[in-house]
Amino acid sequence: MKNPSRQTPISVSLGVIGGSGAYDLLANETLGENVETFTLETPFGKSAPVHHFRAGKLEYLFLSRHGEKDYTITAPFVNYRANIYALKECGVERIISWSGPGIINTSFKPGDYAIPSDVIDETKNRETTFFKNNGIGFIRQDKPFCPQIQHVVHDSMQSLGFSHYEQAVYICTEGPRLETPAEIRKFRLNGGDLVGMTLVPELFLARELEICYASICYLTNFAEGTISREFKPGELFEGMQTNQEKMQVEKSISRFPSILAGTFLNLSRTERTCHCKDAMKRYKKKGSINDDWHTWLGPA
Repeated sequence: MKNPSRQTPISVSLGVIGGSGAYDLLANETLGENVETFTLETPFGKSAPVHHFRAGKLEYLFLSRHGEKDYTITAPFVNYRANIYALKECGVERIISWSGPGIINTSFKPGDYAIPSDVIDETKNRETTFFKNNGIGFIRQDKPFCPQIQHVVHDSMQSLGFSHYEQAVYICTEGPRLETPAEIRKFRLNGGDLVGMTLVPELFLARELEICYASICYLTNFAEGTISREFKPGELFEGMQTNQEKMQVEKSISRFPSILAGTFLNLSRTERTCHCKDAMKRYKKKGSINDDWHTWLGPA
């Protein structure tokens, strides 16, 4: 059966959300053995297909936020709430995502890796919370990305010899259009290093359900206005990415299975001691919610 709806979720603690290019890795099974694929019906609609992978003794769940074939769902229309809900329902406690943002800070180059450390939300029309009309959800964001996962990712990439930037501010725009030169100038003045369309509200929704979340970015192109590039109709980014840069980006994507394998192995040996798991603790202590996360949610 292709993508059957599951009634009884499995329990797997590790999850991956893949960005553009994820479908190629799925098709080639370079992320391990795909033992099962299913979707979940959630209060917020149907999730993206969830792939249950096994790589040796490691198990994890994987979904491709932009679709199973090519790029079929653009960022503003991804059902982020259904996807995060589905992973939580399947027992996921830690999520690693990947995405391919553009570059504002020209110290970075296409094909580089960055582990974003902070985020500025420039989205406009997305459902950003599970807690609509609920009176809860005042969650501190001093470290919006899980520092424990970030540390493990750093160590895993270092052991593989993959250089990367550890401090980067990710600007999340609404899309699907790309940004104007004036917008990029504004984002640079605001301290932005990278610009993309996918990490918000994904990381905030994960924190609401007390899931650890961190992201690995492979940098795709210089953002509009940072470097002068000739307009080339009919090409990806209309000429904002050279052929050499495209090859560097493809090489970076091809390394993700190795990066994930090392990261998951190290995470499986690391006790979960970060603050992400206690994001809703004060509401529990107050008696506003109980331990059943299903009862926390507001209307769809």
